Amino acid sequence: MDAMLLEHMMNPKNYGVLEHSNAEGIGKNPHNGEKVIVFLDVSNKGDFFVIEDIRFQAIGCMTTVLAGSIITSEAKGLDFDKAEALVSTTLGMLDTIPSEEAACSEMVALALQAAIDTYKERQKDIDFPMITYKIAQNCTPKGEDADE
Repeated sequence: MDAMLLEHMMNPKNYGVLEHSNAEGIGKNPHNGEKVIVFLDVSNKGDFFVIEDIRFQAIGCMTTVLAGSIITSEAKGLDFDKAEALVSTTLGMLDTIPSEEAACSEMVALALQAAIDTYKERQKDIDFPMITYKIAQNCTPKGEDADE
């Protein structure tokens, strides 16, 4: 197993609540109730917003925690344009793998996008509620006899 993957699996990065967050977003699997919440601490740097700090929590499998650790590590320090490109790239890569394997990463990517979108909306309305996006993939294998 790749050393980086093993490190993220054994010691997930950015896991937990971010007490001073100013935006949150949820990615949810409507098929089984799994979900990921991403917390952002965003600063306004003139014409763009930068993710200064990021955390996540998950109700899901180890793959979800692994994806959360990797994606949040990549997103930390990015401005919104680059973070949204990360989301887009992640979602694009998922098209090439089976949906039951893609669902966990999709959930994390959508939670990050939801947090970004929540922040943008809160610039217009400070009381705007947290956004939740539902995944399109299904992590449930296609039946008991899927491998036959």
